[in-house]
Amino acid sequence: MKKILIVNPFGIGDVLFTTPMIAALKAWRADLSISFIGNARTLPFLKNDPRLEEIFSYERDEFVAVYRRSPLAFLRQWSDFVSGLRQQGFDTAIDCSLGSPLGLALAWAGIPCRIGYDYKGRGRWLTHKVPFKGYEGRHVAQYYLDLLCHLDPAFAGASAGASFKTAIFCSQEDQAWASTFMQRHQLGAKAFVIVHPGGGASWGGSAGLKRWPAVNFAKLADKMIEKGACPIILMGDQREISLCDEVAGAMKHKPVMAAGQASITQAAALMCLARLVVANDGGPLHVAVAAGAETVSVFGPVDPDVYGPYPPQGHGIVQKGLPCQPCYRHFRMSDCNHQRCLKGLLVDDVFNKIKEMI
Repeated sequence: MKKILIVNPFGIGDVLFTTPMIAALKAWRADLSISFIGNARTLPFLKNDPRLEEIFSYERDEFVAVYRRSPLAFLRQWSDFVSGLRQQGFDTAIDCSLGSPLGLALAWAGIPCRIGYDYKGRGRWLTHKVPFKGYEGRHVAQYYLDLLCHLDPAFAGASAGASFKTAIFCSQEDQAWASTFMQRHQLGAKAFVIVHPGGGASWGGSAGLKRWPAVNFAKLADKMIEKGACPIILMGDQREISLCDEVAGAMKHKPVMAAGQASITQAAALMCLARLVVANDGGPLHVAVAAGAETVSVFGPVDPDVYGPYPPQGHGIVQKGLPCQPCYRHFRMSDCNHQRCLKGLLVDDVFNKIKEMI
């Protein structure tokens, strides 16, 4: 049996973009053993994926912190990490990390075939180096799927038709949580809209650069309640409770609050029961898409053709359409002091897209 290791230490959206690759590999060979290296934020839903055998956690910041305290302790921890990989006997690794540290770990673990993108010369430890400057012109998930061509030429064109979807798996406990939440708030399936005014944690302190203003989300939520007579659930993680409180405080009507109450997989279980999920560009949007929910999303500096819902069918995207969009390219933001792409986007612009969807 061929044993493959997929490596993606990035955020929730990026890791979900690798799930079409998992589907493509399983369609290629059902008996394939697939394992995954992800970070702590993505482990909860990776562990639920029945297509994956082993899940390894890699937190770069933890390794750096250990090294600063004690280089010897770092070497022991790094050796344990590599030994854990070596014991699995992987014959192929598909490295989406775009960096050299994990590439080195894969080489030290004795994995003979190591496929990945050679970004800024960081792919020195790969056996199959694919030239790469940045994601542009097509979706990240398609870039990931293209890596499979170096495993077998039969995969050529696998990314073109977007036949493989992103996926997230919810446990029975997650589904029970969603059912209990709906009963507690007297909600029916496909009879409520989830609004997620945050955007996840991947951009850290710069996350606000991707957010539509909170007051606009408040006006939009009120309008959906008044025009559609549907309950609104405000959702976000622990760090977004205050943002959801800000939205609720600016609303004329009372929403149902779910901020800080759900894990990623619980949120996914609830999202797939919603009539629609409205969100900014970010991890929560991709959780909704992977869960099977229909979505309307707001995009500002980021290109939705590259980082939007995948595949795009069944999802509405709202953009201002300025000549400077997108200004996030090759993993860098341009210097922008106006943010008109988000601040200038009207409530009616988003509401009209929602009407198209439902």
